[in-house]
Amino acid sequence: MPMTLEQLMAQRQDNVACAYAEHSTMLYALAIGMGHDPFDETELEYVYERRGTLRAVPSQALTVARHNLIYECGLVVEKMLHGEQVLTLHQPLPPAAQIVADHQVRNVFDKGPAKGILIETESRVRLKSGAPLFDIHNLYFARGDGGMGSSPGEQRPPYPMPTRAPDLVRSSQTEARQALVYRLTGDTNVIHGDPKIARAMGFTGPILHGSGTLGIACREVLAGVCNYDNTRMRSLGTRFTSVVYPGERIETDIWVDGDQVSFRCRVPERGHAVVLDHGQCRLAPR
Repeated sequence: MPMTLEQLMAQRQDNVACAYAEHSTMLYALAIGMGHDPFDETELEYVYERRGTLRAVPSQALTVARHNLIYECGLVVEKMLHGEQVLTLHQPLPPAAQIVADHQVRNVFDKGPAKGILIETESRVRLKSGAPLFDIHNLYFARGDGGMGSSPGEQRPPYPMPTRAPDLVRSSQTEARQALVYRLTGDTNVIHGDPKIARAMGFTGPILHGSGTLGIACREVLAGVCNYDNTRMRSLGTRFTSVVYPGERIETDIWVDGDQVSFRCRVPERGHAVVLDHGQCRLAPR
């Protein structure tokens, strides 16, 4: 039986207990390229627990409290794309924690029968003590659905990008096995590991997770703007505009306007294809 608008809007999961440990924090950092140079002592603070206080990359928050709100409710999952992701941090992410999450569908934007629907979800995550830790906004495009109607909410406009040349450009070489490593952080979608399934979906091979590309952008902002100070990052968000194939080089254009940072990621080998756009990061004052 087809999913109705009312059923989709009712999807929620409350008081979901989760936990992650220091080894998960180090694995995440490695999965987005931290520690590529084992002699870089600044990055060792994210991948080696004996450097003093282990640091967590802020974008790791995207992996520690995942939900399955819309993957088990009758939608055509194999045609679903991740369109947008915005993380808001209420305090720095600890290297290990017990947390509790509330997830819900916030809005549905229907493009019409056979044209797909946009589904907006929200996750609010707190420490076991009750202190707010972070919120996540996700936007998914269910291409195989449509015709159920829209909720009263309004779709947020894209973050406006600067029109001047970037203030700095950082380059990151991904590894051929990067998606296989990143999937160990919890997203085991077969399109990131199985070449036959990826080709059947229209790709030339397995693709890197969108949130993995966002993690790489987070690392570039940390390195290029924050001097690796993870406590400065207050929000991070982007729109996913194209895929990255593991082994490709990613160039991140960065604009700095005080405590507001904008970014865009490109793949030079494919005509500078934009893979992340409308990227924004808000920093705490120095």
